[in-house]
Amino acid sequence: MHCPFCKAQDTKVIDSRLVAEGEQVRRRRECNLCGERFTTYESAELVMPRIVKQNGNRETFDERKLRAGLQRALEKRPVSVEEVEAAVARIKQALRASGERELPSRRVGEAVMNELRELDQVAYVRFASVYRSFQDLSEFRSEIDRLESKKSSDNDPS
Repeated sequence: MHCPFCKAQDTKVIDSRLVAEGEQVRRRRECNLCGERFTTYESAELVMPRIVKQNGNRETFDERKLRAGLQRALEKRPVSVEEVEAAVARIKQALRASGERELPSRRVGEAVMNELRELDQVAYVRFASVYRSFQDLSEFRSEIDRLESKKSSDNDPS
């Protein structure tokens, strides 16, 4: 690892710790030449499937777009950054676990909606209204009714 301060090639690891629920290794390093210390993060680079848009175009998976969509739906909602990051990780894991080289964008949208349904129902309805292109209040009502019926069936102990 090159020193970011003096560009020397010889640095040593002082400390290593697992972070992000074991998904990353945090390393404290020290430059043998200038003595400066810095932190690096190491994680496995896993290949994500390409996304096939509705118009047929293919794109590389963009985690920033995924996170931005979640954050937009969750704007001004009581959901922590940690919960959002965990949702991003679960969505990515589900997409990778499919084993497919290409996935339709609809599959990503459905995964986002599933996560939002669990995180925050208001954010879920926000996202669903845009994602499914709700045209009027009746579509909002029917989606809210579906949420309420699912919630009551989940709470039914029988």
